Amino acid sequence: MDCIFCKIVAGEIPSYKIYEDDKILVFLDISPVNPGHALVVPKEHYEDLLVLPDELALAAIQAVKKVAPAILKATGATGFNLNQNNGTVAGQAVSHFHWHIVPRLENDGRELWHGEIYSNGQAEELIEKIKQTL
Repeated sequence: MDCIFCKIVAGEIPSYKIYEDDKILVFLDISPVNPGHALVVPKEHYEDLLVLPDELALAAIQAVKKVAPAILKATGATGFNLNQNNGTVAGQAVSHFHWHIVPRLENDGRELWHGEIYSNGQAEELIEKIKQTL
């Protein structure tokens, strides 16, 4: 498999490891949004959240809860974004499930997104479509 995260997990590519247990590896992103930006990856390869087993999803969020406070303390950040992208159209650059822990500092100049208000009736129509699919 030609997955960069699988190669990092296997030790074939070096990384700046922060935390590791039997299921999860956490390491610094090599192109951080802010210093301390880390990636939380399961050691087993799963393309995205929709195919990730619940057990590994739980292990990943437990790792986030363990590591994020340490990142905040070490960087002096007062908050963080927890990002998880699914599919290339959503910004997933590596097809291996992962969380981004992005420490945030006051006035760091980073923006998330610009939202738009639903048009009249659009939200209700969308809710019905979603409910029918559930």
